[in-house]
Amino acid sequence: MPKKDLNQLAKFLVDQATGETEVKPVPELSGRAKAGKLGGIKGGDARANKLSAQERAEIARKAAAKRWNKTI
Repeated sequence: MPKKDLNQLAKFLVDQATGETEVKPVPELSGRAKAGKLGGIKGGDARANKLSAQERAEIARKAAAKRWNKTI
């Protein structure tokens, strides 16, 4: 629903209550979507498990260099 001023909002609510406008149903979400777990939580662990220790160290080194604005 776009932003409305107070009068527009009041009219919208009255129209809904009296049945003059249709109320659109909210689409159903999957169980994982409701829990907020569409892969973001497990993504970092899965990536870390795929990388070797040397690859993780290189990524960490690059991140530290960027963080401290240094060049490698």
